Amino acid sequence: MPSDMVRVESPTELRNPATTDIDQLSTLDILYKINAEDATVPGAVAAVLPDLARLVDFAVTALRNGNRVHYVGAGTSGRLAVLDAAELIPTFNIPADWFRPHHAGGAAALLRAVENAEDDAGAGAAEIREQVRSGDIVVGLTASGRTPFVVGALAEARELGARTALVSANPGAAANSQVDVPIAVDTGPEAIAGSTRMKAGTAQKLVLTAFSTATMIRFGRTYSNLMVSMRATNAKLRGRTLRILREATGAGEQDCADALAAADGDLKVALVTLLAGTDPEHAATALTNARGHVRTALATFSP
Repeated sequence: MPSDMVRVESPTELRNPATTDIDQLSTLDILYKINAEDATVPGAVAAVLPDLARLVDFAVTALRNGNRVHYVGAGTSGRLAVLDAAELIPTFNIPADWFRPHHAGGAAALLRAVENAEDDAGAGAAEIREQVRSGDIVVGLTASGRTPFVVGALAEARELGARTALVSANPGAAANSQVDVPIAVDTGPEAIAGSTRMKAGTAQKLVLTAFSTATMIRFGRTYSNLMVSMRATNAKLRGRTLRILREATGAGEQDCADALAAADGDLKVALVTLLAGTDPEHAATALTNARGHVRTALATFSP
């Protein structure tokens, strides 16, 4: 094999026996084949949930201690990481630096592939060296489990005293033994051999969404199954805020609108105000003392 080539040993590179005739099918049957493969992904993710739960608990502890969560990826994996980190800010109204994505090739690689960026382990290490400190969480994402940029970043993170995790679609990846939490989702061969933006990418999206959402739930950013920490930055979200407050309290629309106005738009404060029958100032104090957990804040008003 030429020196500028690497043979990737991963289930995602194998030929899928269920789709060998896919190029001879009708458009609808092609889609059925792809969908049948996609349907196997949630079960594969379910098998790694105990490992993911450990990572969530580590992340909650890190954030409470003033540390951060870092995502490191390349290609599809990196783009999914950037998407997850960006959406958390308005969804849960968190500080912009709580979740930090690091993508091989930088911002330019989000739209177009940057040649050889993912093969530079030194660049991955340098990216982490500049931004990670002891106690942080660094989550590497790579379908194959071997991307040099990601593996180099994780090695540097360990040296700096950060906890590390690797999200991959390769249970046999050597790097699994080099991190605190390996999350190897066994999605098997892709419908199209090697196209890891398919099942492997879907698995990474499910893992990331579950990880960050569960972390936010544990951090008190929801009440029941309602988002109560979101930042209402547009008309749609302002309408959603009012609807959530009505769902959570059973109060009428005008009462909820008045409570939101009195709370300067803070949904959590308005929620505690209505449920506890108190004023916004006392509701805000209770929430501060409860570290943002609505149920804990409400308990302070119980007789």
